[in-house]
Amino acid sequence: MNSFRHRHTVAPALAVLITAAGCSSADDSASAAVPSPDAKVTKLCQNLDKALPATVDGESRDDPAPASELTAGWGGVAIILRCGVERPPKMADPKVANGRDADAVPGGVNGVDWLMEKRDHGTYRFTTANREAYVEVEVTDQRDSTGVLIDLAPAVKKAIPEGIAF
Repeated sequence: MNSFRHRHTVAPALAVLITAAGCSSADDSASAAVPSPDAKVTKLCQNLDKALPATVDGESRDDPAPASELTAGWGGVAIILRCGVERPPKMADPKVANGRDADAVPGGVNGVDWLMEKRDHGTYRFTTANREAYVEVEVTDQRDSTGVLIDLAPAVKKAIPEGIAF
């Protein structure tokens, strides 16, 4: 996986795919499937929950249902985080690693490596790479995701050590 570690910058390919003007959802209620990781990853995710910011990309924290330390949200359905998810299949896809998949791009923001996957209807899913737990962030509303990843990077770096998740 390519690794970009520039402070306050985004890999060009990642920036091109995620930059889109958008507005936040207003008062949309959100739900998220709660992952079921092992005890070690659960502890890391609980630490992440304590480190997460109150606002992300201008959106206030608004956790999805059901309540869990493994999920978080900001702005209703605009930004949903799930910690302790399984490794996405695209993370092991050689086409992605070689830059030959237009819908999945590896990159990094502020010291956190991510796999970005373009989803339906202007939605993007980002999954941490090279960390001891996989953290997934889904961003809707065709918003510029750069601010989301910049705001989440300090908490991820603090709570989820670098390494390989199993």
